[in-house]
Amino acid sequence: MIVVQMNERSSSLDIARVCDHQERRGMQIRVVPGRRGSTIVCEGHSETDLELKKLPSVKAVSRTNCSYPLASLEVSGPQGPVQIGRGLSIGGGSVAVMAGPCSVESREQLLETARGVASSGASVLRGGAFKPRSNPYSFQGLGSQGIDLLLEAREDTGLPIVTEVMSPEDVEWLAPQVDILQVGTRSMQNFPLLKALGRVNTPVLLKRGMASTVDEWLQAAEYILAGGNSRVILCERGIRSFDKSTRNTLDLSIVPLVKSLTHLPVVVDPSHATGKRHLVAPMSLAALAAGADGLIVEVHSRPEEALCDGPQSLDLPAFDGLMNRISRLMEALEPEESEWGLKVAM
Repeated sequence: MIVVQMNERSSSLDIARVCDHQERRGMQIRVVPGRRGSTIVCEGHSETDLELKKLPSVKAVSRTNCSYPLASLEVSGPQGPVQIGRGLSIGGGSVAVMAGPCSVESREQLLETARGVASSGASVLRGGAFKPRSNPYSFQGLGSQGIDLLLEAREDTGLPIVTEVMSPEDVEWLAPQVDILQVGTRSMQNFPLLKALGRVNTPVLLKRGMASTVDEWLQAAEYILAGGNSRVILCERGIRSFDKSTRNTLDLSIVPLVKSLTHLPVVVDPSHATGKRHLVAPMSLAALAAGADGLIVEVHSRPEEALCDGPQSLDLPAFDGLMNRISRLMEALEPEESEWGLKVAM
């Protein structure tokens, strides 16, 4: 595979010359627009890059066997944090905490929870309007009504919102309304959905599939990046294993490993990983100590009444306590800031 980085001021004619040059050599071409100039990914075999490097506006040419060149730190280099808007970014040294209920159940429940997590210092409100459930008779979410309630909660608290999108058909109408679109673990390899997300500019939170390898996870991210959407955030949420003591197995070694492979920020979901409320706080702190760029935590104003994932949801006092512990942890890690570069984004 050959990756051609074009100059920021390259013209459509310059890009067409490179494409024609490579296509005449039997290579398959994908042009990916970017903030720092277009990238042209060429799949196939070519004997020499010398002529390619001489073409107008070609900034750099690299060869790689990497299956996710746009996500690769080695191939694409550092890219900076993902901008969410309203002064918030994920990655680049800040720790973003996303918090809220697994599912939007009612106006009262959502607003009470949203106000609570906002007062404790959360930076993003999470809430599911569309819920993929294993049991077809379980609560499936409020759908578009849930989106309306999330928009009201954003207006009330000022918190950006993240919610799951399940089908390609929903991307077009959801993208302009929400701040982050979440891809759940069951949808990580829903390739039509990933392609649709590549065609919008809304940030995407991409959860790792419950039985996916790191390479498969990063290739899923590549689908979105290859469509032109560079605002991808990875989310580790645990993988399925033989042990039933926890809901999933949270492999925190993935955090520093993936950050050594990709420029994309990495957040951790300790709620779905453990499935147990008393494990959420210690695994949250461990994730941040391992270098995660943020957390996504399930919080419910009344977990005992939750229609979805109550046993793993923190109540508001417990979340407030967790945020206090996170602040103290960041202070303790501050001497290592040159290595981790973490600070709480509140």
